[in-house]
Amino acid sequence: MKFKNIRRAVLAAILLPFVFMIVEGVVLIRSSLMQYHALENDHLFADVLARGGSIAANEILAELVATRAYINDRDEITRASMIERRNSLDSELARFNASLPAAGAMDVGLQSQLSNLRLAYSRIVAARSAVDRGYYGKGGNPVHIYGQAGLKQLGLVESLSSRIHDPVLMRKSSELMSILLTYYGERLIGSLGQRYLDRTDFSAMSHEQLVQGEMMLGNGMDRLRFHSSSPVIQEILDYRAQPDEVWADTFTQAMVSGVLRPDKAIRDKWIGIQNERLDFLRQKIASVTDDIHVTGQRLSMRSHIHMTIVLALSAGLVLLVALIAALAVRGIRLVARVTEERELLVNELRNAAQTDLLTGLYNRRGFEAAALALLMQAGSRWISVVLFDLDHFKKINDVHGHDAGDVVLKHVADVARESFRSFDLLVRHGGEEFMALLPDSTPEDAAIVAERVRLAIEAADIELPGGERLRVTASFGCAGRTNAVSNRNFDDLVKRADLALYAAKASGRNCVVAGPIVPATAPQEERRKAAGGSHDIRI
Repeated sequence: MKFKNIRRAVLAAILLPFVFMIVEGVVLIRSSLMQYHALENDHLFADVLARGGSIAANEILAELVATRAYINDRDEITRASMIERRNSLDSELARFNASLPAAGAMDVGLQSQLSNLRLAYSRIVAARSAVDRGYYGKGGNPVHIYGQAGLKQLGLVESLSSRIHDPVLMRKSSELMSILLTYYGERLIGSLGQRYLDRTDFSAMSHEQLVQGEMMLGNGMDRLRFHSSSPVIQEILDYRAQPDEVWADTFTQAMVSGVLRPDKAIRDKWIGIQNERLDFLRQKIASVTDDIHVTGQRLSMRSHIHMTIVLALSAGLVLLVALIAALAVRGIRLVARVTEERELLVNELRNAAQTDLLTGLYNRRGFEAAALALLMQAGSRWISVVLFDLDHFKKINDVHGHDAGDVVLKHVADVARESFRSFDLLVRHGGEEFMALLPDSTPEDAAIVAERVRLAIEAADIELPGGERLRVTASFGCAGRTNAVSNRNFDDLVKRADLALYAAKASGRNCVVAGPIVPATAPQEERRKAAGGSHDIRI
């Protein structure tokens, strides 16, 4: 397997589990982040619900009461009280608007309700101006305007409560809404019932508003019974089950049906019960509102804990990425080093199989593979073989020893390597015999190169292991032919060069003999004749 494939396998082994861990980490971080945003939104809605409920139950109706008191008795005391209630409503409304989610975070339905609420408040502002200018005479009552604003406020609060995710806060917000509806119905019934019993300024519209208050009260009570498992709600239900409360509800039904005849004793008792009931409900509203505030603070703490978890997970993920990256780099480097050492070992083994260990030249096995490749590349150009061996080499071994012979062979191989051309193939053919394959060379060209090598060997001064110095000579035989595509075998050249080498030996050694040109497609008989011909060239 190549290094590139090994590196890919290592990378896959390291990175695939890492990718799965990254995906799981991102999913976990995303989930925690979404939970953080949900908790933050719930915390925000908790404040909005508490403020909105307080405005609907207290501030709007308190300003209405103060405004009616001023209309009926225009003096400095009633005016100061009215101005104080106006400022209180405006202040709470500003805080409520500031705590609302950004416009982009609200859906179309919620934005529409908010627009309707602002329109209702603009009508309250217009009513204030009318009151200040005296357009409302004694007995005048802007209850419809304030009542509509209170209903719009309650509607917005209920819509916001439906967008809460936390189940505990959702339950408490639903409880608050139930109490607010009950309280708002009781407030309308109390205000209009007193006017009914006093027989002052009780018109057909007042009767419709009384019916509306009764319906609102009934809706609130139904919702309270649905949440009867809550301790606060159970306290309200137990309170409403008392005999005086049941008596007051009975007389309220009589007022709604129009059959109750005013009586001062009944009036005073009914008004007293209604006021106690409103005080009781205000206490429960305050209790639930405070509880929602506390729950919102807990949600805020939980959201910060989740953000801490998100940051910790993100930091851990970054550290994990860095660690895996470091391991991947080290793994790749280790694989690279192991692969490099393996390739070096393989190359060494390959070279050992194809290279003569003494001289560093090709051995016959390596030479055959390289020569075949060279012949394939040479096309139809000339190719020649030069065969040479050392003269009287046996005598060197006999006189100086085999170690000296090895030194001579290695030195001669070095001289031959430097003297032949860089693209010639050189091989230790056996013993003291060497061979070179020369591409793009005629026998005459090969003879010229061989002569240069012969002179270099003859001039070499070889130092033996014992300190002695020695000179040697060599005999050369050359043969050549064109490199036809149909004939990739150069055995005929080797045989012809071998004959030329014998001729050089017979001619007194230390010389170069070039044989005749061997036809590329000559029959075997003609090759034998050519080998025995008299066309050698003595150089």
